[in-house]
Amino acid sequence: MEIGRVGVWTRTDGLEIGESAEFARRVEALGYGALWIPDAFGRDPFAHAAWLFSQTSSLVIATGVVNIHLREAQATACAQRALHDQSGGRFLLGLGVSHGTVIESMFKKPYPAPLPSMRAYLDAMQAAMWWGPELSGEPPIVLAALGPRMLALAAERTRGAHPYFAPPENTERSRKIMGEGAWLCPEQKLLLETDPVRARERARKAMAGPLTMPNYRRNLMRCGFEEAELDDGGNDRVVDAVVAWGDLDALVQRVQDHLDAGASHVCIQPLDPEHLTRPSVELLEALAPRLCGDR
Repeated sequence: MEIGRVGVWTRTDGLEIGESAEFARRVEALGYGALWIPDAFGRDPFAHAAWLFSQTSSLVIATGVVNIHLREAQATACAQRALHDQSGGRFLLGLGVSHGTVIESMFKKPYPAPLPSMRAYLDAMQAAMWWGPELSGEPPIVLAALGPRMLALAAERTRGAHPYFAPPENTERSRKIMGEGAWLCPEQKLLLETDPVRARERARKAMAGPLTMPNYRRNLMRCGFEEAELDDGGNDRVVDAVVAWGDLDALVQRVQDHLDAGASHVCIQPLDPEHLTRPSVELLEALAPRLCGDR
């Protein structure tokens, strides 16, 4: 599987189904190597990936990420293998342990220890029954890893890691933990806005959910931030670290910062200045000549 140096991370729930297909085709035509879609409260990522495969010819569709607490490992393994088979090897499965605040408060389930849960889930997927045809190649997996032990597990058991909501300093730390062979695919929010007030106002809207989640807060503190800086929407230093804003040069530089820090693939999230639920196609078009030329 070739995913190139830069892909696109976005929710497509704000797009009509035909628009989502048009968006995926545009991402493919612009030269981005992968389209990463989340598993939250919108379209089912497996069903949606199947639809997007039918509308594209070379684009990798990746999940960023499937929540292991919402699906049995047997079901996930069969979905992964089926999508790998029907797409000709274009499906990349990202797995994550979600957040205690989500699992306990929203789904009324106990939140088990993350590392043993992920290890057991990978074991169960590996042992899952599969009555489909023999597959060409091993379907790849990456883990939503932030802490050192989950990063080590990602390097040991899967193709690599997909950190979310983290600055380039986290990419550098993650690469040191994982070593040179593993994929490291951080997500990076980008906003084409040069006015600091407008940029940070829009950035804080994109950060509002993650900043309430202990996993992300702990990881930002690993990167050198004080806990008080994360409250009330994050101070300017936090905002500027997590959301890259400015002109095209500034946005390209942030992507390069991740690559220089050890990323093998950067998943850019193109924030639309006005619409909270739609990606900015205009930004992807403007960035493509500078980010996708050597895919």
